[in-house]
Amino acid sequence: MQFIAFILLYPILWIISMLPMRVLFIISDILYLILYYVIGYRKKIVRSNLKLCFPEKSDQELLDLEKKSFQHFIDVFMELIKSFTMTEKEISKRLSITNPELLDTYYEQHKSVIFLSGHYANWEWVSFIVERSLNYHMSVVYKKLSNNYFDKVIKKTRIKFGVKFVPSKEFYPEILTNLKNNKIQAYGFLADQNPRWEKIKYWGNFMGVEVPIIVGPETIARKLDLPVFYFQTERVKRGVYQSTFILLEKEPKQAPLYQLTNKYMQELEKQIRKAPEFYFWTHRRFRHMGKKPGTS
Repeated sequence: MQFIAFILLYPILWIISMLPMRVLFIISDILYLILYYVIGYRKKIVRSNLKLCFPEKSDQELLDLEKKSFQHFIDVFMELIKSFTMTEKEISKRLSITNPELLDTYYEQHKSVIFLSGHYANWEWVSFIVERSLNYHMSVVYKKLSNNYFDKVIKKTRIKFGVKFVPSKEFYPEILTNLKNNKIQAYGFLADQNPRWEKIKYWGNFMGVEVPIIVGPETIARKLDLPVFYFQTERVKRGVYQSTFILLEKEPKQAPLYQLTNKYMQELEKQIRKAPEFYFWTHRRFRHMGKKPGTS
């Protein structure tokens, strides 16, 4: 069944990816109308998330924000399809980093670094620009798609820009292997999702709500004492993004426990509150709200 779905859809997606970006955005506008007004994909989840995070906004403001978030969500999907056939030259016109020199000192010290980001702006594209802008090579942790055929295509698309995508279970062993071989690398995490219930170790504040927070990146950073940066990406306009590095912890081993995680969540929240329409609101980020053990 997976193969049938692949052979039916992939040729269509490949042809679409050959179209100019302006045409893809026209298609995106049409798909938005279908997804939002006809299918209503995860509309209740988005509406609930926005109302919870922005209680100060009026019903009309929340509705406008809801529609804009769906429009951006479809744009990101179309941009991912476009990346099937994009060249490095094309991607470099649409992605940039404002302060790549911030990493030079750590590279000269032969020190690996960790980048933390969230599902904001275009989280699928952001790692592509690293290889062109920094001395570092980059490895990114990722979760395999349920369809093995599409997983291979997406992974092939991602690695053609030089970034290595590593399954989550293999990520930490790879870091240790690189350190053993004296190989420096930048390691990227999207750390704003829910941890599995049995792996919850810490509850913190995000968007005014107490939620469980992934602490894996901090755990690795503290063990290996790797500098950690927030990889902040903002949408300049449709199909164009700009990233900035923000130092979270230079020596995480010396920092109080969970200070790094809290700083990361604060930077992400600050970015979301500035332009919330570019966050990934279809995710059930707050499903564990009120379930913290010891609370009623």
